[in-house]
Amino acid sequence: MNKSSRRRSREFALQGLYQWQLAKADPKMIAEQLAEAKGFDKLDAEYFNALLNGAIGAAAELERKIAPCLDRAFGELSPVERGILLLAGYELLHRPEVPYRVVINEAVELAKTYGGTDGHKFVNGVLDQLAARVRAPEVKSV
Repeated sequence: MNKSSRRRSREFALQGLYQWQLAKADPKMIAEQLAEAKGFDKLDAEYFNALLNGAIGAAAELERKIAPCLDRAFGELSPVERGILLLAGYELLHRPEVPYRVVINEAVELAKTYGGTDGHKFVNGVLDQLAARVRAPEVKSV
């Protein structure tokens, strides 16, 4: 399957968020390391940078918005699930031009690829709740 440049941007941003969570490395350094990886040249670099820096910069705000949708503490989630929720949460809150269903579908695909066995179901449920809270008019109009 040929991946879109946006999907690649999300995959690389997720890798960057994973590194940031585990090593607390500087986002600029993470981006530079990822830029050397195979396949990086096929992504939307502007979107990747917006996602990585946006999700890291807004992490505390995103965590507060996501927490009420969780069945456990944010810190108890796997780093992959946290990364996916931060990424999708950023898109839901700060990228209104991306339809909420696209954000959720992309997050579910990331969870299927990188997450645990049923992680995609968890991610889907959390993001459905979050979308209903932060994009209520859009969700209700569908």
